[in-house]
Amino acid sequence: MTIKDIARESGYAVSTVSRALNDHPDVSADAKRKIKAIIAHHGFVPNTNARQLKVQQSRVILILVKGAFNLFFTAILERMQTAIACANYSAEVHYLDEEADEVLIGAQLARERKPLGFIFLGGNVALFQRRFDTIHVPSVLATTVSADLAFPTLSMVGIDDAASGGGACQYLLSKGHRHIGVIGGNPENSYISKLRYQGFQEVFAITGAPHDDSYYQKSSYSMESGYRALQKLIARHPNCTAVFCMSDLIAIGAMRAAHDLGLNVPKDLSILGFDGLSLGQFYTPKLASVRQPQAEIADRSMEILLAQIEKGAPASLTVLDTVLVEGESVLSL
Repeated sequence: MTIKDIARESGYAVSTVSRALNDHPDVSADAKRKIKAIIAHHGFVPNTNARQLKVQQSRVILILVKGAFNLFFTAILERMQTAIACANYSAEVHYLDEEADEVLIGAQLARERKPLGFIFLGGNVALFQRRFDTIHVPSVLATTVSADLAFPTLSMVGIDDAASGGGACQYLLSKGHRHIGVIGGNPENSYISKLRYQGFQEVFAITGAPHDDSYYQKSSYSMESGYRALQKLIARHPNCTAVFCMSDLIAIGAMRAAHDLGLNVPKDLSILGFDGLSLGQFYTPKLASVRQPQAEIADRSMEILLAQIEKGAPASLTVLDTVLVEGESVLSL
């Protein structure tokens, strides 16, 4: 016997029978008595496992994290998970490689898990342009914003990466540096690296010359990669007096590489990071960094997603401010 059989015999709709089985208050006492009598007569045992799985799936929010070792995402992710739990939903986190196609994976998960919504923590704008129209549930792209994305279910929360990259350049120029190296992701497939470098280049142009691209060293967003990148950059341009690193993890790796090369930070080489991780404040010297508002990114992303899920709110774009935190790793010439 199935719920449909009970509905047919009782004369009530399947949805009413389902609510009665779950003891919902919006089902009348008479209906509950009649349905329970039929259940008792036939010895019907509800499939609890199936029902629980259905409930769990209907309350799940998927979080796709781009880059398994990105410490900047850690605090944001923890805050999001807390907000999801407080709203009585379930969070399911998937860690993706930096080179993975998060939109393709999201589309597959949407079919399999049928989530209420998605949080994409980091993402490639080109991939969203290519195939996000295959995802039809409310979604938020956190830490990345682009005016080139206009989907009715996709909101974005992040910073102005170009302006922040320009601010980093302006800060180093104000300290008297002109031979400035840059370490960041591959601009061809890292949207934020591309924007930060564009902003850097635009401000550097005030020196009267374009920034020499040979002073740009590609790196993954990790300490190990930052370490290797600084070694390559200094081997190519030993005249560098400062380096702008597009993440604090890159910067910390770069500072260790500078030490191993016999360079003192900041006397011989100034290093500026990006993200504002607390880790940088416990390094020697304390890391100067462009701080992103992690808590605000997490909170705004969740507010927007829950408003889309629960109230049918329209998609939106939110741009937050960064703050340059002066540390001990940058020195004036």
